Amino acid sequence: MTAESGPRVVIVGGGFGGFYAARSLAKAAVRVTLVDKRNYHLFRPMLYQAATGLLAGDEVAPSLRVLFSKQENVDVLMSEVTGVDVANRKVLLPNCELGYDYLVLATGIHVNYFGHDEWKAIAPGLDSLAEADLIRSRLLTAFEKAERLALCANADPARIQEMLTFVLVGGGTVGVELAGTIAEMAAMALQRDFRHLAPGAAQILLYEGTPRILPSFAEELSAKARRHLEQLGVKIFTSTRVESVDAEGIVANGARIRSRNVMWTAGVSASPAAQWLGAEADKSGRVKVNPDLSVPGHPEIFAIGDTALVTANTRNLFFMKSGTNVTMPGLAQPAIQQGEYVAKLIGRRASGQPAPDPFWYWDKGDLAVVGRTYAVADLRFWRSAGFLAWLIWAGVHIYFLIGFANRLFVMLRWAVQFVTRRRAVGAISADLSAPEATE
Repeated sequence: MTAESGPRVVIVGGGFGGFYAARSLAKAAVRVTLVDKRNYHLFRPMLYQAATGLLAGDEVAPSLRVLFSKQENVDVLMSEVTGVDVANRKVLLPNCELGYDYLVLATGIHVNYFGHDEWKAIAPGLDSLAEADLIRSRLLTAFEKAERLALCANADPARIQEMLTFVLVGGGTVGVELAGTIAEMAAMALQRDFRHLAPGAAQILLYEGTPRILPSFAEELSAKARRHLEQLGVKIFTSTRVESVDAEGIVANGARIRSRNVMWTAGVSASPAAQWLGAEADKSGRVKVNPDLSVPGHPEIFAIGDTALVTANTRNLFFMKSGTNVTMPGLAQPAIQQGEYVAKLIGRRASGQPAPDPFWYWDKGDLAVVGRTYAVADLRFWRSAGFLAWLIWAGVHIYFLIGFANRLFVMLRWAVQFVTRRRAVGAISADLSAPEATE
């Protein structure tokens, strides 16, 4: 059986799960169509670096079409899925329908504003290259406007402070990474580039509703991350609920904080995949799947990554069993391994081989960067915070970047920035003409 005459596999989503599923089907006798509303594979763990000018967007988001140009059994289609006709096995697009024999839903996540979608225009999340571009432009514009105000004869210090107050709502990995990077960026920019703004004029405020930042990490690592952020000048407010967001700032625990720069890093929700299928889902919208990651009642449909609620046995770095029926976190590694597993299962079915054992997760630990050369690492059998953890973080992220050229460019970029202490991208490129971005 050739790929052309083999089963049709439609993969919805070009993130970690969808990308690795498609790539792992390279040698299978199937025809793959990868559908995504964007034309790039987003390396989400380093998106914050694009949002703060450390890296260019194309270094964390290579083109899907280029990535699969040499894999002849994959077609890439840029389109948005509107639904699934389960009875007739068709994926519904605005202008056509795609028939499938196997369907893999790797549709990812959306920023969750917890019922307040009107806050999105004021407090952007970090979910795409466009949002990274918007956040970077807002950060740079804030310094430019504050410098302009400082040059005026009757400059109002309160207005300057409002421009240079950066609020992050959510103290998870993204919030911590952004807070640390913005703090260092502000210190370097104020020291070198903006001569009329005093060092320390910028305020970075991080709000978290739970008792500690990085709540998914061990408490000792969370405490070390907090201490390092505070050393960088970040003010952290835990057990603090943000009640309102508007053009003038936020209200948290009843107190008004004035800021023109609010960023939302508080939570995510799943795509509407469960609604498309009429499948059972958890409160976040994740599809509840079988041990082989198939949707109950539909052995030809799989949900993976952030689209799925997966519970599985886990093994540590030494392949020793470390957990039973553990709920998979919304991270890159579970999505990658689930994509590879589903590809293996589909490949075996297509060639008439027995199905593999149920999915199990190789738990390699958690990493989060907190500063320029500071990170926290929990490898389950060993925990560390500081430069060594940062080296591990850097090595892992370089390794999982897609494409040799991207790995090389990022390493060179980091080396130059380490020596020069300069951002790679300093241009204001997003349109900030909306009312909330004006003075």
